[in-house]
Amino acid sequence: MLRMRGRSRRGALALTVVAGVLVLTAPAAGEKKEEPSAGEKGKLPSGEPPEMNTWYAQVLAHSPVGINVTHFWSKDSKLRAETVIAGRRIVTIVDETTYYAYDLLVRTGIAVQRSPKAIAQDRDRPRPFGNELHALLRQGAEPIGPESLGGQDVDVYQITDERGRRKLWVTKDERRLPLRVFAYQRATGSGMNTDYLNWQRGLPILNAFFIPEPGVDIAPLSYEEYIQKQAKREPLGPVPVLYSDLLHGF
Repeated sequence: MLRMRGRSRRGALALTVVAGVLVLTAPAAGEKKEEPSAGEKGKLPSGEPPEMNTWYAQVLAHSPVGINVTHFWSKDSKLRAETVIAGRRIVTIVDETTYYAYDLLVRTGIAVQRSPKAIAQDRDRPRPFGNELHALLRQGAEPIGPESLGGQDVDVYQITDERGRRKLWVTKDERRLPLRVFAYQRATGSGMNTDYLNWQRGLPILNAFFIPEPGVDIAPLSYEEYIQKQAKREPLGPVPVLYSDLLHGF
Protein backbone atom coordinates (compact mmCIF):
# COMPACT_ATOMS: atom_id res chain seq x y z
CA MET A 1 0.00 0.00 0.00
CA LEU A 2 1.25 3.47 -0.81
CA ARG A 3 1.93 5.70 2.16
CA MET A 4 0.60 9.18 1.44
CA ARG A 5 2.10 12.12 3.28
CA GLY A 6 1.33 15.80 3.30
CA ARG A 7 4.79 17.33 3.03
CA SER A 8 7.57 16.81 0.49
CA ARG A 9 11.01 15.90 1.79
CA ARG A 10 13.51 18.75 1.80
CA GLY A 11 16.88 18.30 0.21
CA ALA A 12 15.42 17.09 -3.09
CA LEU A 13 17.76 15.53 -5.59
CA ALA A 14 18.95 18.09 -8.12
CA LEU A 15 18.79 16.66 -11.63
CA THR A 16 21.17 18.19 -14.13
CA VAL A 17 20.56 15.93 -17.10
CA VAL A 18 17.12 15.55 -18.65
CA ALA A 19 15.91 14.06 -21.90
CA GLY A 20 16.24 16.32 -24.92
CA VAL A 21 12.61 15.79 -25.82
CA LEU A 22 11.57 17.92 -22.85
CA VAL A 23 12.44 21.17 -24.58
CA LEU A 24 9.86 20.43 -27.26
CA THR A 25 6.77 19.95 -25.16
CA ALA A 26 5.56 23.45 -24.34
CA PRO A 27 5.64 26.54 -26.59
CA ALA A 28 6.86 29.78 -25.05
CA ALA A 29 4.36 32.53 -24.27
CA GLY A 30 3.25 34.28 -27.45
CA GLU A 31 4.88 31.69 -29.66
CA LYS A 32 3.13 30.68 -32.85
CA LYS A 33 0.84 27.70 -32.38
CA GLU A 34 0.00 25.93 -35.60
CA GLU A 35 -2.62 23.23 -35.18
CA PRO A 36 -1.50 19.95 -36.73
CA SER A 37 -3.55 18.39 -39.44
CA ALA A 38 -5.76 15.44 -38.61
CA GLY A 39 -3.13 13.12 -40.01
CA GLU A 40 -0.45 14.50 -37.70
CA LYS A 41 -2.45 14.40 -34.45
CA GLY A 42 -1.58 10.80 -33.93
CA LYS A 43 -4.77 8.78 -33.81
CA LEU A 44 -4.34 5.03 -33.98
CA PRO A 45 -3.36 3.97 -37.50
CA SER A 46 -6.39 2.81 -39.42
CA GLY A 47 -7.30 -0.84 -39.01
CA GLU A 48 -5.30 -1.42 -35.81
CA PRO A 49 -7.32 -2.86 -32.90
CA PRO A 50 -7.50 -0.78 -29.68
CA GLU A 51 -6.04 -3.62 -27.61
CA MET A 52 -2.77 -3.17 -29.50
CA ASN A 53 -2.25 0.33 -28.10
CA THR A 54 0.76 -0.44 -25.93
CA TRP A 55 4.18 1.01 -26.71
CA TYR A 56 7.80 0.76 -25.59
CA ALA A 57 10.90 2.71 -26.59
CA GLN A 58 14.38 3.20 -25.22
CA VAL A 59 15.59 6.80 -25.42
CA LEU A 60 19.24 7.82 -25.38
CA ALA A 61 19.91 11.51 -24.71
CA HIS A 62 23.45 12.84 -24.84
CA SER A 63 24.68 16.36 -24.13
CA PRO A 64 27.89 18.05 -22.90
CA VAL A 65 26.91 17.26 -19.28
CA GLY A 66 26.31 13.56 -19.68
CA ILE A 67 24.25 10.72 -21.08
CA ASN A 68 20.76 9.62 -20.08
CA VAL A 69 19.03 6.36 -20.90
CA THR A 70 15.27 6.33 -20.34
CA HIS A 71 12.82 3.48 -20.83
CA PHE A 72 9.24 4.38 -21.75
CA TRP A 73 6.20 2.11 -21.58
CA SER A 74 2.62 3.10 -22.24
CA LYS A 75 -0.83 1.58 -22.41
CA ASP A 76 -3.52 3.85 -23.86
CA SER A 77 -3.01 7.11 -21.89
CA LYS A 78 -0.98 5.49 -19.09
CA LEU A 79 2.79 6.06 -18.93
CA ARG A 80 5.72 4.64 -17.02
CA ALA A 81 9.21 6.08 -17.54
CA GLU A 82 12.39 5.02 -15.74
CA THR A 83 15.76 6.78 -15.82
CA VAL A 84 18.87 6.15 -13.74
CA ILE A 85 20.53 9.48 -12.88
CA ALA A 86 23.62 9.64 -10.67
CA GLY A 87 22.85 6.13 -9.45
CA ARG A 88 19.23 6.93 -8.60
CA ARG A 89 16.29 5.22 -10.28
CA ILE A 90 13.84 7.98 -11.18
CA VAL A 91 10.30 6.82 -11.98
CA THR A 92 7.45 8.76 -13.58
CA ILE A 93 3.98 7.24 -13.75
CA VAL A 94 0.98 8.97 -15.32
CA ASP A 95 -2.51 7.52 -15.22
CA GLU A 96 -5.91 8.96 -16.12
CA THR A 97 -5.93 11.46 -13.22
CA THR A 98 -2.55 11.55 -11.46
CA TYR A 99 1.09 12.37 -12.21
CA TYR A 100 3.57 10.46 -9.98
CA ALA A 101 7.26 11.31 -9.74
CA TYR A 102 9.50 9.52 -7.26
CA ASP A 103 13.00 8.30 -6.47
CA LEU A 104 12.81 4.53 -6.11
CA LEU A 105 16.16 4.35 -4.31
CA VAL A 106 14.99 6.44 -1.33
CA ARG A 107 11.32 5.53 -2.03
CA THR A 108 9.88 9.05 -1.77
CA GLY A 109 8.01 11.22 -4.26
CA ILE A 110 4.89 13.19 -5.10
CA ALA A 111 1.50 12.51 -6.64
CA VAL A 112 -0.06 15.53 -8.37
CA GLN A 113 -3.58 15.74 -9.73
CA ARG A 114 -3.38 16.36 -13.47
CA SER A 115 -4.99 19.46 -14.91
CA PRO A 116 -8.34 19.03 -16.72
CA LYS A 117 -6.63 20.36 -19.84
CA ALA A 118 -3.96 17.65 -19.81
CA ILE A 119 -6.55 14.92 -19.18
CA ALA A 120 -8.71 16.14 -22.06
CA GLN A 121 -5.72 16.13 -24.43
CA ASP A 122 -5.14 12.41 -23.82
CA ARG A 123 -7.79 11.79 -26.48
CA ASP A 124 -5.61 13.39 -29.17
CA ARG A 125 -2.46 11.37 -28.42
CA PRO A 126 -1.71 7.91 -29.79
CA ARG A 127 0.50 7.42 -26.70
CA PRO A 128 1.72 9.70 -23.89
CA PHE A 129 5.33 9.86 -25.15
CA GLY A 130 7.06 10.18 -28.49
CA ASN A 131 4.82 12.99 -29.73
CA GLU A 132 7.54 15.45 -30.69
CA LEU A 133 6.11 16.01 -34.17
CA HIS A 134 2.80 17.20 -32.73
CA ALA A 135 4.64 19.51 -30.31
CA LEU A 136 6.93 20.99 -32.95
CA LEU A 137 4.10 21.61 -35.38
CA ARG A 138 2.28 23.55 -32.67
CA GLN A 139 5.38 25.70 -32.31
CA GLY A 140 5.51 26.41 -36.03
CA ALA A 141 7.99 23.85 -37.33
CA GLU A 142 8.15 23.20 -41.06
CA PRO A 143 9.25 20.20 -43.13
CA ILE A 144 12.71 20.60 -44.62
CA GLY A 145 12.68 17.50 -46.80
CA PRO A 146 13.34 13.77 -46.66
CA GLU A 147 16.63 12.32 -45.49
CA SER A 148 18.16 8.93 -44.81
CA LEU A 149 18.84 8.04 -41.19
CA GLY A 150 20.59 4.76 -40.47
CA GLY A 151 19.58 3.51 -43.88
CA GLN A 152 15.91 4.38 -43.34
CA ASP A 153 14.04 7.04 -45.30
CA VAL A 154 12.63 9.64 -42.90
CA ASP A 155 10.98 13.06 -42.91
CA VAL A 156 12.70 15.98 -41.20
CA TYR A 157 11.09 18.99 -39.50
CA GLN A 158 12.80 22.05 -38.06
CA ILE A 159 12.10 25.29 -36.23
CA THR A 160 14.49 28.13 -35.39
CA ASP A 161 13.43 30.91 -33.03
CA GLU A 162 14.67 33.06 -30.15
CA ARG A 163 15.15 29.99 -27.96
CA GLY A 164 17.31 28.16 -30.46
CA ARG A 165 16.84 25.41 -33.01
CA ARG A 166 14.95 22.11 -32.83
CA LYS A 167 15.22 19.47 -35.52
CA LEU A 168 13.24 16.23 -35.67
CA TRP A 169 13.56 13.05 -37.74
CA VAL A 170 10.37 10.94 -37.94
CA THR A 171 9.28 7.81 -39.79
CA LYS A 172 7.44 8.30 -43.06
CA ASP A 173 4.65 5.88 -42.21
CA GLU A 174 1.30 6.69 -40.62
CA ARG A 175 2.65 6.35 -37.09
CA ARG A 176 5.19 9.20 -37.54
CA LEU A 177 7.47 7.85 -34.82
CA PRO A 178 10.36 10.09 -33.72
CA LEU A 179 13.78 8.57 -34.32
CA ARG A 180 16.07 11.48 -33.51
CA VAL A 181 15.74 14.93 -31.96
CA PHE A 182 18.35 17.68 -31.90
CA ALA A 183 17.85 20.75 -29.72
CA TYR A 184 20.19 23.75 -29.54
CA GLN A 185 19.57 26.32 -26.80
CA ARG A 186 20.79 29.85 -27.42
CA ALA A 187 20.80 30.69 -23.71
CA THR A 188 23.42 28.07 -22.90
CA GLY A 189 25.06 27.69 -26.28
CA SER A 190 24.77 23.92 -25.98
CA GLY A 191 23.03 21.20 -27.94
CA MET A 192 21.46 17.88 -27.07
CA ASN A 193 20.85 14.84 -29.25
CA THR A 194 18.10 12.37 -28.40
CA ASP A 195 17.70 9.02 -30.16
CA TYR A 196 14.64 6.76 -29.92
CA LEU A 197 15.69 3.11 -30.10
CA ASN A 198 13.91 -0.25 -30.17
CA TRP A 199 10.34 0.93 -30.77
CA GLN A 200 7.97 -1.90 -29.82
CA ARG A 201 4.21 -2.18 -30.29
CA GLY A 202 1.54 -4.41 -28.77
CA LEU A 203 3.36 -5.62 -25.66
CA PRO A 204 1.15 -7.36 -23.05
CA ILE A 205 1.35 -4.82 -20.20
CA LEU A 206 -0.81 -5.19 -17.09
CA ASN A 207 -2.50 -2.14 -15.57
CA ALA A 208 -0.64 -2.86 -12.30
CA PHE A 209 2.59 -1.82 -14.05
CA PHE A 210 1.30 1.77 -13.91
CA ILE A 211 0.85 1.78 -10.12
CA PRO A 212 3.74 2.88 -7.85
CA GLU A 213 5.49 0.10 -5.98
CA PRO A 214 4.34 -0.73 -2.43
CA GLY A 215 6.14 1.17 0.32
CA VAL A 216 6.89 4.32 -1.68
CA ASP A 217 6.29 7.41 0.49
CA ILE A 218 4.10 9.61 -1.71
CA ALA A 219 3.11 13.21 -0.91
CA PRO A 220 -0.31 13.97 -2.49
CA LEU A 221 -0.87 17.40 -4.03
CA SER A 222 -3.80 18.93 -5.81
CA TYR A 223 -2.98 20.69 -9.07
CA GLU A 224 -3.60 24.08 -7.42
CA GLU A 225 -1.30 23.22 -4.50
CA TYR A 226 1.44 22.18 -6.91
CA ILE A 227 1.19 25.45 -8.86
CA GLN A 228 1.28 27.51 -5.66
CA LYS A 229 4.32 25.69 -4.29
CA GLN A 230 6.08 25.99 -7.62
CA ALA A 231 5.42 29.75 -7.72
CA LYS A 232 6.85 30.12 -4.21
CA ARG A 233 9.84 27.89 -5.09
CA GLU A 234 8.97 25.53 -2.26
CA PRO A 235 10.42 21.99 -2.23
CA LEU A 236 8.36 19.65 -4.40
CA GLY A 237 9.81 16.25 -3.73
CA PRO A 238 13.02 14.45 -4.65
CA VAL A 239 12.54 14.62 -8.43
CA PRO A 240 11.08 17.22 -10.80
CA VAL A 241 8.20 16.93 -13.23
CA LEU A 242 9.99 15.90 -16.42
CA TYR A 243 7.04 15.59 -18.83
CA SER A 244 5.19 18.82 -18.13
CA ASP A 245 2.67 18.46 -20.97
CA LEU A 246 1.20 15.40 -19.23
CA LEU A 247 0.63 17.43 -16.05
CA HIS A 248 -0.31 20.85 -17.42
CA GLY A 249 -1.33 20.19 -21.02
CA PHE A 250 -0.12 22.12 -24.05
